[in-house]
Amino acid sequence: MFLDISTLYLVATMMAAMLGAMLMFFGRQENIPALKWWGTAYLLGAASVALWTLAGGMLGGNAFGGMLSLALTSVGFLACGMVWNASRVFHGRSPNLPGLVLGAIAWIAAVMVLGPQASALRMTIGAGIVAVYAALTASELWTERRRTLQKRWPAVVVPVLHGAVLMLPILLGSFLRPQDAEFGSSIWVTIFSIELVLYAVGTVFVIFMLVSERTVTAHKTAASTDPLTGMFNRRGFSEVTARVIEREANAGRPVTVLIFDIDHFKSINDRFGHPAGDEILKLFSTIVINALRISDLSGRIGGEEFAALLPCSLEEGVLAAERVREAFEASGIVVDDGPVDTTVSIGVAGGPAGTELEVLLAAADTALYQAKRGGRNRVEAAEELPLSLEQWRRKTAGLASNVPRPAIASLA
Repeated sequence: MFLDISTLYLVATMMAAMLGAMLMFFGRQENIPALKWWGTAYLLGAASVALWTLAGGMLGGNAFGGMLSLALTSVGFLACGMVWNASRVFHGRSPNLPGLVLGAIAWIAAVMVLGPQASALRMTIGAGIVAVYAALTASELWTERRRTLQKRWPAVVVPVLHGAVLMLPILLGSFLRPQDAEFGSSIWVTIFSIELVLYAVGTVFVIFMLVSERTVTAHKTAASTDPLTGMFNRRGFSEVTARVIEREANAGRPVTVLIFDIDHFKSINDRFGHPAGDEILKLFSTIVINALRISDLSGRIGGEEFAALLPCSLEEGVLAAERVREAFEASGIVVDDGPVDTTVSIGVAGGPAGTELEVLLAAADTALYQAKRGGRNRVEAAEELPLSLEQWRRKTAGLASNVPRPAIASLA
């Protein structure tokens, strides 16, 4: 018992139109161009199939029917090209306009060259065009994936299966039963009609999976990034450095932590205003990134306080800190109210493989405190690591309680 082909096509058409309208709505609401491309492709495809199904009686042997059939099928191939281009746009690439229309042009050329008696060959060419677009879509999603295949495999499998469903019955019919005229118009057409419905739903599922993944990634990035400087914030810095420390510990290599504190930053804000202070922060972040290696990690962990983790020895870390200090001092800024002092105090602490980040930060913070008391605009290396964080906190709290409040304020 076979299902009615026209009914299946109409069901697929209604679902594609509904999904296309939904994609267009969300694309406009969330301002995602790729969703607009996908939505337009679905609407074009739905219109093509609907008109082709409803106008089936008109698509006879007359010239008008032939032209109408050619136009409708060409729109369908254009929709396939838009699906492929939507995957390109989603990953930040520009649309391939020649490729967008190439399938429709190839189909028009095939219809013009081949006569009506070559309907099986034309059907094979049409299915091949759609299969090529499906393969291009899968390839685009494969090469541009930013997560493991464990999460992205449906995005690749869905278009691949779509192309396989298109091509396999035709190839089998061509090679195994070339003289059976009914092979190309019965079983495979029914299967393809059902697959159209599943493909429409499956593709939208994949689209929203990709959009959701990108949204989650954007939120994670925003949660771990300082919006002013573009560097890691304290949370992001702690997360990324933990992985580096573990990697270096497994290799038995030491790590070094640098803490930077811009000198007299409160005075800069008071004298020149917060916009000038923000410019100083952005300038310093640029200097830190340029002065350190690509393998070094840096972040803004407080107001005017920055930190960096270097997979190197303490001696190399001190040299890197001096590069930053000298570069920042030489980048004096002059505003309408006068020159702005650009100096920084830096504390450096290094430890053996496997030393925890909090321990290194505690030691570097002590060294920074010494650099401030020693006159600022200098690099100070920690003499030793604290025996434990708890002991270090008690010691620091004791020192702070013994220092008069004006003296503490003078160190800022």
